[in-house]
Order: sequence, then structure tokens, then C-alpha cells
Amino acid sequence: MTVPETTSAEAFERYVGGKCLQAGRGEAWRDIKAWIVALPPVVDTLKLPSVSEPFLAWTLSGEVDFQEREGKRPWITHRLKKGSFFLTSGGAPYDCRWKAVTSEPFQSMAVFIELPLLRCAMDEVFGAEAVHARLRDMSAFTDVALSSWMEHLRDELMRRHASPLFLQGIAQAIAIHLARNYAETTKESPSGSPSLPGYKLRQITDWMAENVAEEFNLDRLAAKAGLSKFYFNRLFKSALGMSPSRYHMTLRMDTAKRLLRETRKTVVSVGLDVGYANPSHFAQLFRRETGLSPSDYRQQR
Repeated sequence: MTVPETTSAEAFERYVGGKCLQAGRGEAWRDIKAWIVALPPVVDTLKLPSVSEPFLAWTLSGEVDFQEREGKRPWITHRLKKGSFFLTSGGAPYDCRWKAVTSEPFQSMAVFIELPLLRCAMDEVFGAEAVHARLRDMSAFTDVALSSWMEHLRDELMRRHASPLFLQGIAQAIAIHLARNYAETTKESPSGSPSLPGYKLRQITDWMAENVAEEFNLDRLAAKAGLSKFYFNRLFKSALGMSPSRYHMTLRMDTAKRLLRETRKTVVSVGLDVGYANPSHFAQLFRRETGLSPSDYRQQR
């Protein structure tokens, strides 16, 4: 898998590896993102992109010797155990690797605070200086108060229906706690490349999936994101590793493959459903993407 230099909270999960055991989905998780992942006991090198949103990783179980580095810098080693935190505030992509030192499964919970909420917390804590406030990167630390809120988040992840009001309160508490205890003011510009915030990316990709048959229109997508066409195209590609037009094509082909396998619709009807009025054009694009004609693809069930 190609790993971009920067991505969003929504897309970050795909690069972490391991098995996702539980993930927060839906409107209740608007201000905060969380998921629990079971990680392999040994990983040689895992490349991770940077994100705009602050990222907390909390060790739930297991004990590992963990190493991290940026670029070609020397590896920095930490011993992670239950309750250990990492706080990553953005910047450059980085590498990590680890090796378990006990037989207990290595599980971690990842949490992202959305940028609008973090900005509100910075404004409250730093006032006029908030524009210069930045979170520090922290590795292998413990925090009793933060652990308590993370336990509540974990409980909400396990519920069938998470409480939007409760999650909003936890997210606000964590944002203020981070601003008070792990932020500082600096006159330097933030490092790293910008990326499209997760909540905006989710809005755009959800709309694209729901309107897959619509003709691709970069101007309309950029307007939905509240960005210029040039800037939106660059940030979208940075977040997902592909251009909006390429993502739109992928959505169409994935939908076509599903319809061919799961329904008895004709090839012409499937093409129309995903936005292609010309059957020959649809068949040509489908073959280019899959190496098979739509009919041959269907027969391979």
C-alpha cells in the first residue's frame, strides 16, 4: 500500500495495520474519533503519515519495546505497557516498529480530536495567543486524568448506541486538558504539509458515494468543502493518496462490481446506475480497471 505524506483522521486507520476490534461510527462521533485495534506482536517497520488532527494512542494491553523515528534520524526506543500514551500533533510522517516482550495481546486505542474543537480549546486557554499555540509531541507518558476519559471513551465504543451528548462532553474535556497541559506558544509556523480535516473529508466522500452516478464536478466538490478548486484537489489527494476524479472512478467501478455480482441487472442497466449512458464506454472503462469485461466479471462468481 502506498502511504501518503499526510492524511486525515478518517483515512488514518487504513495505514495502522492490525485488526480493528471496535470503531466509533456515526454522528455521535463528530467531535472525536476512536477505534480499538489488535496489533501483531512484532512489526519490522510501519510507515505512518502525518495528520492535522492531534492523535492520541493509548495502550490497552500488552508490553512492547517500541521504536520511532522521523526520516532517517536515529531510532528512539520506549517501553510501552498498559496505560502508556503517545500524543502526535502533526508534522512529518514517521516510521515505527516494535516487538512484544510478554505473551499478552498488544491492543491500543487511537483517538483523534477534531480541529474545530481543538481551536476552541486553544482560544479558551491561550486567548489572543491561541494562534501561536501548538501541542507538543509526547511519547510513552502516563496521565491519570486522561486515562480516566479514555476509559469512558472505550465504554462508549462498546455500546450499541453511543451517547452524542456524553461523547461531546468527553471530547471537550480532553481538548481542554491537552491545551492546558501539553500545549505551548511558539512564533514558528507549524511543520508538515496541510491535509483535509476528517470531518470535511467524510462529508465529501459520503456525498460522492451517495451520488456515484452524478457527473464528476470538481468545482461542486470544492464548494462543498469551502475551498478553492486547486486547494481542495491538493488536500484531497494528500489525504487519500488519489485525486478526487480518481476516487470518483474507483467508487463507480466498485459499485458496478457489486451490482454485477449481487443483482441480475443487465450490463447496460448497471452502467446507467453508475453514470455511464454509453454501454461501450462503460465496458471499455471497466475492462481497463479490472482486466475483464463486465460480462466476464459477472461469470466469475
